[in-house]
Amino acid sequence: MKKGRLYALIIFVIAVVAAAIYTVDFLYKKEQTAEAFYRTQTAQQGDIVLKTVASGSIQPRHEILIKPQVSGIVRIVHIEAGDLVKTGDVLAEVMIVPNMSALSSAENRLSRAQISLDDANRTYERNSALFEKGVLSAMDLQRDEIALKQAKEELLGAKDNLRIVKEGVTARGGSASNTLIRSTIDGMVLDVPIKKGNSVIEANNFNDGTTIASVADMQDLIFVGKIDESEVEKLHKGMEIELTIGAIEDEVYPATLEHISPKGIEESGAIQFEIKAAVILEEGQFLRAGYSANAEVVLDKRVGVLTLSEMLVQYDGSQPYVELETAPNTYERKDIQLGLSDGLSVEIVSGLTGEDAIKVWNKPSFEEFKRKGGRGKKH
Repeated sequence: MKKGRLYALIIFVIAVVAAAIYTVDFLYKKEQTAEAFYRTQTAQQGDIVLKTVASGSIQPRHEILIKPQVSGIVRIVHIEAGDLVKTGDVLAEVMIVPNMSALSSAENRLSRAQISLDDANRTYERNSALFEKGVLSAMDLQRDEIALKQAKEELLGAKDNLRIVKEGVTARGGSASNTLIRSTIDGMVLDVPIKKGNSVIEANNFNDGTTIASVADMQDLIFVGKIDESEVEKLHKGMEIELTIGAIEDEVYPATLEHISPKGIEESGAIQFEIKAAVILEEGQFLRAGYSANAEVVLDKRVGVLTLSEMLVQYDGSQPYVELETAPNTYERKDIQLGLSDGLSVEIVSGLTGEDAIKVWNKPSFEEFKRKGGRGKKH
């Protein structure tokens, strides 16, 4: 029994000694483990530009829809999309299909005018003979002469009216004809929605009329887009805008903001305001109507100021601060004052210089750790 207890005691002592040795060894190795080193970075001189982006499209400032003055069937189309036209150029010709009611009235008017003219002519000839015999006075003959001239004019008017109903042109109108559809502005033909043989309707009180073609000046373009209500108050007329066109790579087009809508429209739960900007094109540049575009609007900027990455700035409540290196791997807090930020970099108003080494929270690589000797003072 005594030997058994002795053996147990020896084993217990050995176990305690082994545990003590293991603990001492573990603590020693832990003490030898390298403590974290941090890289440093300095503030740099640079520019801070605060931008917002509005999506939209390129549109001509004035797009005119050319409509016929008479109803009928398209006989000839002289233009196609992309053609340049001048004011007065004939775009298409329309063959009139007479309205039966209007045609009947015009023919009846012509018949009545012819009857009136025949009667006035006979009366004038009879009274002229009486005037030569001295039976009729000059005043009476003058009234008959006036009635004859009026009957002749009425006949001409009736003939013109009948021709207008049938052909859309008058005998005394020369080249003027409402069957010839002419451009009302100088510009480029954007669309020709009709073809030869299509029926067209003139514009009236009950119908907008059929569009023959749309014409616009493609050198006078505007950007039409929308911007969120949270940023609309930062805009003002005359601001410079940079446009990027989705279909054109590596090209930036300048524009000038000229309109901000006073009324917002709800879209997907957010209020959007329409903006318009005049596109500035250089000589020889051409943009197609309808291109989708993004407008970068410069809301504010600082040029040549001290800047720092936002990731290096810490906050104690509303007070921003950084940690400066005062000795190798030793840091202390420094309060700073910030200015404009673009989300990535921020302007340093006060509290730092370009020489201050600022702690970067990312740990260094193993190679950098070895280069610094594998040991350091923990902050």
